[in-house]
Amino acid sequence: MLQRYLIRQEDVEPLAEGVLIVLEKVGMLYQNEEILHSLESIGARVDRENQIATFPRRLVEEFVEKLRKEAENGDEEDNVGFQPIPLPTLELQVAQFYYDYGKDEKRRGNKRDFIELIKLGDVLHPEEGVGHCLILQDVPPPIEPLIAGLILAEYAHKPMATYYTDVRQRDYLLEMDEILGGEGSIRPVSGICFAHPLRFDKDVADRFVCEVRKTGVGWLIPMPVAGISHPVTLEGFIVLASAAIIGGWLAARALNPTSRLGSSMWAGTSDMRGGVSFSSFDAMLYSFAVSEFMRKWCGMRIPVGGGEYCDAKKPGLYAVLEKAYKAMTIYAFQGHHPPIGQGMLECGKTISPVQLLLEREFSLGVNFFSRRVNPIKETIALEEILEVGIGFKKSHLDTMHTLKHFRSSLWLPHILERSGWNGFQMEKRILEKAQNKVEELVNNYQKPEGREEKLAKMREIVSKAEKDLLN
Repeated sequence: MLQRYLIRQEDVEPLAEGVLIVLEKVGMLYQNEEILHSLESIGARVDRENQIATFPRRLVEEFVEKLRKEAENGDEEDNVGFQPIPLPTLELQVAQFYYDYGKDEKRRGNKRDFIELIKLGDVLHPEEGVGHCLILQDVPPPIEPLIAGLILAEYAHKPMATYYTDVRQRDYLLEMDEILGGEGSIRPVSGICFAHPLRFDKDVADRFVCEVRKTGVGWLIPMPVAGISHPVTLEGFIVLASAAIIGGWLAARALNPTSRLGSSMWAGTSDMRGGVSFSSFDAMLYSFAVSEFMRKWCGMRIPVGGGEYCDAKKPGLYAVLEKAYKAMTIYAFQGHHPPIGQGMLECGKTISPVQLLLEREFSLGVNFFSRRVNPIKETIALEEILEVGIGFKKSHLDTMHTLKHFRSSLWLPHILERSGWNGFQMEKRILEKAQNKVEELVNNYQKPEGREEKLAKMREIVSKAEKDLLN
């Protein structure tokens, strides 16, 4: 595993001491009575008036020791070689905006563009299905996941997961999924994302309880920002971000002693204008440092978020390479290459079909690194080597062996060009090719048939939810 170490063993103790003091003196805000009650039952001190739990040092130390022992029993293999990365698909991007390259226009997420994305995904990657990739901002937020699920059920041959933001939406989505009856699954999922220091606000806390109770998984997605929600110094950032993760895991185990724990790390850094980057050099450093500290202190492996959240505002080769560099840097520090991207821009705010196609092609190229040597007669090509000899009369380009194996052996993209960047006109050609391919795929879409009765029942559930959730 290729990894540069940022933290010496002697650095762990003072950082850990900082985490212990923060959790004992400040604690965490949990705006959920079930969490507070569960934490109190394991020895936390609970201030119900302010909804804050603080953690005696010994409680945290014993918890961390238990995590270390669990990690020792794991059988994760580091040296497994380069593994193929998943190709970008239209799944759970839940982007807020849609970038239309054909019109050079960024729009708020809406039903029409969501349907176009479903058509694209349905033809581009039918086996993987299509999920809740765009947030619909032209419907009331309390029922948005339900409308998204209904549209997926109507237009996707294989509808996939729907992202819920309010625990009250979950049961309605489960009812709709049951009606769908195996034709894909619009199962409700939710991410426990938080950026505030030491705070599980009500919506996050409620979803966290639901996920831990229902799925047995306590997975966190912290997105702390240095200089805004967290200290600007690397060391202070490590202490506060790590304290929040430990506080989340303590709550998960208090709710469900057998819950599986995990976290990713999406560190951001800010400039003096208030802009936040999740892919800048300093942001990546902060992510790696938290991840490494948590591994050395409690044995838990925390993957750093993938290449997706880059700063590029427009689709194109620059955005692809910005994401690829971020993913490659993660590989260098953590030994596992994450996906390059999912067609998103502006740190995950905007989705672009053109960008998605560019990243699929680039990812196919990256996956060449996962190939293994297979020294059989056909691939060694000894007869051809002897035939061409030193190449005075013939080159390998002239042989039947090259003709036979050319396409299967080399990376030959259909949209990108192998020759490297050659000016803005070349990039414009590539973007236009990608846009034409998007339109071609969408034009080949055929709507699924035979779901009219199921869709009618699902619409009844949405109508019921409107009455319950909009009042």
